[in-house]
This record gives sequence, structure tokens and C-alpha cells, in this order.
Amino acid sequence: MDANVPPRLELTGITKQFPGVLANDRVSFSVRPGEIHALLGENGAGKSTLVKMIYGIMQPDAGEIRWDGAVVGIPNPRAARRLGIGMVFQHFSLFEALTVLENIALGMDAKIPARQLEAKIREVMAQYGLALEPRRIVSTLSVGERQRIEIVRALLLDPRLLIMDEPTSVLTPQEVEQLFVVLRQLASEGCSILYISHKLDEIKALCDTATILRGGRVVDTCDPKAETSRSMAEKMIGGNLKDIVKQPAREFGEPAFAVRNLSLPAVGPFGTSLEDISFTVRKGEIFGVAGVAGNGQNELLLALDGEVASAPGAIEMAGRPVGQLHATGRRKRGLCAVPEERNGHAAVGDFTLSENSVLTARDRLGMVSAGLIRAGAAKTFTGEVIAAFAVKALGPGATAGSLSGGNLQKYIMGREILQKPEVLVVNQPTWGVDAGAAAAIHQALVDLAAAGSAIVVISQDLDELLKLCDTLAVINEGRLSAKMNVGEVSIEEIGLLMGGVHGTAQETHIAPGGEHAVPA
Repeated sequence: MDANVPPRLELTGITKQFPGVLANDRVSFSVRPGEIHALLGENGAGKSTLVKMIYGIMQPDAGEIRWDGAVVGIPNPRAARRLGIGMVFQHFSLFEALTVLENIALGMDAKIPARQLEAKIREVMAQYGLALEPRRIVSTLSVGERQRIEIVRALLLDPRLLIMDEPTSVLTPQEVEQLFVVLRQLASEGCSILYISHKLDEIKALCDTATILRGGRVVDTCDPKAETSRSMAEKMIGGNLKDIVKQPAREFGEPAFAVRNLSLPAVGPFGTSLEDISFTVRKGEIFGVAGVAGNGQNELLLALDGEVASAPGAIEMAGRPVGQLHATGRRKRGLCAVPEERNGHAAVGDFTLSENSVLTARDRLGMVSAGLIRAGAAKTFTGEVIAAFAVKALGPGATAGSLSGGNLQKYIMGREILQKPEVLVVNQPTWGVDAGAAAAIHQALVDLAAAGSAIVVISQDLDELLKLCDTLAVINEGRLSAKMNVGEVSIEEIGLLMGGVHGTAQETHIAPGGEHAVPA
């Protein structure tokens, strides 16, 4: 690297404060042209706030930003894009009622004819192996497919600095490797990449340099390839990382949750039908469901937690049919659940944490009496969740929308686990949380199972499933494989069962003339 070439991006003394929170405290670091630079830190360390200032969404209270050696102000995202800064957000900025093409068009500063833009989108998708139909409506897409929209939208801008905030949180290992090929190619062409991820093995494999934040301050800059995943995690949390304590050769109890020949039609033209799904989870057992995004995971969660009813005998709890019951009825029987999408589905952003606790725990924990909410009980329970799961929030009265993504995930998982359900069904339990928090969530799930609960974990993180689960199966195109013992299966075998990526043009009903896709 030529020492005379200034850094592509240089931050000096960047400070940002919110009421009661010092999010960034005199942060300084630089990113060179063509460098893949990791930004690490536990949830609430200030990473998202920092990159929002780089992208012009927020303004720093103090400090300066230099771009190619010159001091710049970045008053808004349009100004950032003019400099050549692109960003892939952890939480998607998409309109669900619009198509992929229309959402990407809204993110473009220059007006491009729809046909020309669609051609460019298809070219980028083909170049980088991203399978997605531009005329599909976003509401019909899985979370993994929505992630691809954000990536394509950023790549269309030909960025000189690409900021990626948890880009692989919902991608399979094969998709991650495809993305890495893209990022390495971009870096070889001179594009700088600022990469945020809690998957430290990815950081070691991909990144040249890592800056570590803790409590809003830079605590270290290191070469990830010279570190271990554990050493970086311990620098992030400022202490020793705890291993999962799991009793070997555990014996399981009686069947607590059984699914028998569950079949449900697809909802809408792009939904996935569930076909003849059967499995049993015993007391004390953690059963995992692996699969590529868009293969029926969300539909399975909705069927299991009661948001979609089925035949009475298709689902049983403790030998009693519950398939005909909706979510409230199943919760009264002892089932708790965590859906994949935390914003709007698992939690209401404008509600306080206490109010969000009432939404799912009101019956099981007696938070409602004679039709009136027992605010004190809700506040006490929420305080227990915050303390037990180290949720960084300004108390039970903080709104869910004020929390970082990882801290909201910790709250949601804690809210369900601390209800001590007989059956717990979770989809993507550690999406967007740091290594320390993920370990704590995993341990809480193991402890819950040890206390006799039956647990179903739906996840695209194979390492998580192999570490956490006793048994697992793979879902593909709405069908579930045979149940396997974790100690007897390899990632390669699971990968073969997972099959290919879905959402290709052949499987999609395309609307004519670039309009919204509609049911045939």
C-alpha cells in the first residue's frame, strides 16, 4: 500500500450522545482503499450509530470525517452516495407492498427507465449469483431474499466504500461464501468495505483489519487472522467468554410436543406450502430445523405457534390436540414462541418494553386482572428480563424501537424464556446478537430444556444448531427430512439436504409490464 495515498475514510474523535446514553466517545480509525475492515462490538457498543453518521443519517456532536484526505460533512444519505458510500442495513428499508424493482428504483438517486434498471438488476444478480425475481412483491419474500435486495441496491451504485451491517445474518453458508467472493472482488477493484458482523469466523476469513468498540470507545485494532474468534469476542465484552454448559448423554422425558402429518396450503402465489410434516419433541429435548431461507420456515412457525390454525390432531401438546387453537389458546396451554421478524411481529416498536411483555405474558404470568392490566407486574417482570439477559435499555419504560437490534432480540428471547413454557418454538434465536449474548441465549435455552421444556429451534445458522440441539431435521420446499441425532450428522450432509436457493423466475408469477405481481 502506497504510504502517500490517504485513507479512503478517516474518523477522528467522533462523538455522539443521546439522552442518557453516550453512544460514541471520541472514536478514531481509518479504512484504506481496497481494505475490508471489520467493526466489532457487543450489542449497544455504538456500531450502528457510528455507521449511520458515516452514511449521513445522523450527525456527530464532535469530531471530523475525512474522505480521501479531505474533511467532509455528510448531511444526508444522498450526500454520502454522491461521495461513493453505499450501505446494506441490518434492518431492511423496504416497502412491502412494492416489487423488488420498485424498491430498488426508490433507492436510486438518478431516474432510470424501469426496463433499463431491471436489466442492470438482472446483470448484477447474475454476476454475483443472487437469485431473485425483480417483479416479485416484497411482502412475499423471506428475510433472506429481502437481504439480497439491499445488497443488490448497494452494488448498483458502484460504491467506493460499502458499509455492510450484519449482511449474512440470514444467509446460508453457501450464500455467505458467494457474498465473500463478491466482496473480495470489489476490494481487489479498490472498493473499501466496512463490515459489521457478530460472526467472528467470518471476520477471520474475510477481513484485513478489525476495530473493536466497547461502551462506545475504541478498545483495540487488530489483525483478525492473527486472532482467534474467542480472543476477539473477549475483547468485545471485556471479559471471559463462557462456554455452553450442557450435560452429556441427557435422558429425555415423555413426548411434550408432536406434529403429525401437518399439511397447509401456501398463502399467496409466493408462499410455501407445508407438506406432511411430522416430528416429536420430548421433555428436555432441543430439536433443530435447518434450511435455506424461503423453504417454509416462517409458515412452520406460524402453524406451530397458532397464528395459522390446522387440523386439531395435526399438533399435540402433552398428548392433547391443539391444532384447532389459535395463538392465545396455545399460550394458555404452555407454549411460547419467537418469530423471525422482531420488528412489528415479535415486538411493537412504539410500545414500551413493559407493554410488549403484556402482549405475550399476560395470561401465563397474570398481568391482567378483571380486564385491567397490572402495570406493576408487567414492570417487575420486564425488569427481570432486562437484568437476566443484560438488555441495554433505559428501563422497562423504554420503547422497543429505541433498542439496538441485538438488544431487542435479547429482550424478546428473555421475555419468552422467563415465562418457563412447557414448549418453546423460536425462529432465528440469535439473529444480530454478539457472541457473548448468543452464548447467554444458548445457555438459557439449554437450562430451560434441562428443566423439562421441549424446545424447537428454527435457524439458518448450522453452527448454532449443531452446538445447541440434540436432534435436528432439514426443511426444504415445505417438506421436513427425517429426524437425525446431532452427534451423527455433518454440516456437509445437512447442506445436501438443504438443496438449492429458491425464488427463481421459473418459480415466480411475474406481473406483465413491470406492474405488481398478482395472484394468477
